[in-house]
Amino acid sequence: MAVPTGRATHPLFASEHRIKLGIFGSNVSNGCTISTAESSFRPTWEQNLLLARQAEALGFDLLVPVGRWKGFGGETDFNGDCLEVYTWAAALAAVTERIHIFATSHVPTVHPILAAKQAATIDRISNGRFGINVVCGWFTPEMEMFGVQQLPHDDRYARATEWITVCKRLWQEQDFDYTGDYYRVRGGYLLPKPVQRPYPLLINAGVSPAGVDYAAREMDVNFSIVQTPGQGRELIDHIRGKAAGYGRDIGIMTSAAVVCRDTEAEARAVWDHIVARGDYAALDNLLTTFGVQSGSMTPEAARALTERFIVGWGGYPLVGTPEQVAREIGRLAGIGVDILLLSWLDYLPELDYFGERVLPRLRDMGLRA
Repeated sequence: MAVPTGRATHPLFASEHRIKLGIFGSNVSNGCTISTAESSFRPTWEQNLLLARQAEALGFDLLVPVGRWKGFGGETDFNGDCLEVYTWAAALAAVTERIHIFATSHVPTVHPILAAKQAATIDRISNGRFGINVVCGWFTPEMEMFGVQQLPHDDRYARATEWITVCKRLWQEQDFDYTGDYYRVRGGYLLPKPVQRPYPLLINAGVSPAGVDYAAREMDVNFSIVQTPGQGRELIDHIRGKAAGYGRDIGIMTSAAVVCRDTEAEARAVWDHIVARGDYAALDNLLTTFGVQSGSMTPEAARALTERFIVGWGGYPLVGTPEQVAREIGRLAGIGVDILLLSWLDYLPELDYFGERVLPRLRDMGLRA
C-alpha cells in the first residue's frame, strides 16, 4: 500500500489493514441509492449515531459524508434531506474513539479561514481523527443558491489551490498575510492548531487533468472512479505517476455499492429491483450536470453506467455472495485501491450482515487484520 509523503505515521495509513474500509453517504437521504426501493434507512442523527458505533465496533476505518445543499428532484428529491457535514463530523467525533471522520467541504461555500478553524476544532474533539474531502463545487443550482458564480472547470481548481493553501498556512503558521486572485488574508491567525501534524488528512475526487494535478500536488488521497479493474489500474498508475512528478506519493480511494446475499441469485434479484424502482428523473437531473460540470466523465460515459448510479452513485458493484464480494474487494486491493468506501440500500442491517459474513473472509485473505 502506498503511503502519502509525510503520512507514514498517520493512523489511517499506519494500521495493519491492507485495504481500509469506510462508509459513504449516510448523512443524506437515500444514501447513494437513487431509487424508491424499500429501505428503513433515513439520514437521521439517531441512525447515523448507530451506524458510526456499529462501524467502529466492526473495525471500520472511516466515515465520509456527501457534501450536499440541495436535492436532485425527482420522486425522491435524491439527497435533498441531509445533515450538514462539519456539525455531523463534530458530533460523531465526540461519541466515537477510533474511527476517522471526514467532512466533505465545498470550496465556494465555506471560506478557508472558517474551514480551517472548524477542522482544527473537530480534530481536537476527535484527538486527531478528522479529515476534509475537498470538493470544488460542480452542482450549479447549489452554487446559485449561495449566490456564488460557477467558475469554468479548471478555474475551480485554481481557486481550490488558494483555498487549501490558506488552510494549510493557518494550520501551520501564525500571523501571516496572503494575497491571491480569490482570497486575501491579513494577519492570518488560528489557535488551537490541529492535533495532526502538519494538518488533517486531505481527500479530493479530481480525475480530470486539472483535478488529478490538484490532488497530486495538494492532497493525501485521490477519490477515483473505478469502472473496471483494468481501467482502474490504469487510472491509479496515472494518478500516482503524476504525484511522483511532484516528489510525492498519494493514497487511492474509491467507492462501491454492496448488494450481498446468501446466494448470487438473491443478490442479483435485489440489484434488479433497485434498478427497476430507480428514480430516473432525479438521475437525469444529476447526470445532466455531473459529467460536464465535474469533469469526471462525459455525459455519455455517465449514462452508460446508469445502473451503477441508481444502485450506488456510480460506485463499483459488489454484487453476490459473501465469497464473491470478498473476492471483488481483493481485486480492488490488487489494482492499488487503499481505501474503499461502501454504501448499501439499507445501511444498518446490511452493515451487520457484511460484518458477520464478509469481514471474516477478508481477514482470511489477509486484507484485514
